[in-house]
Amino acid sequence: GLGVDQDLKKAVEWYRKAANLENSDAQNNLGFCYQKGLGVDQDLKKAVEWYRKAANLENSDAQNNLGFCYQKGLGVDQD
Repeated sequence: GLGVDQDLKKAVEWYRKAANLENSDAQNNLGFCYQKGLGVDQDLKKAVEWYRKAANLENSDAQNNLGFCYQKGLGVDQD
């Protein structure tokens, strides 16, 4: 971390607080944590849920991450 010891669980805690306040960057970051299993158990469906919330708030990074999930079939139904 920057100026603090790295603590992925604490990072997720703070992302979740901000995400629940409709902060799209935090929602996107939380989606990434779920996608990669950083500070939480990996859960691709939850990753997609958080990416979608952020994407609906016009977060272009989340829109890109959500597109990647669809492209690779991560946490979504495949065609």
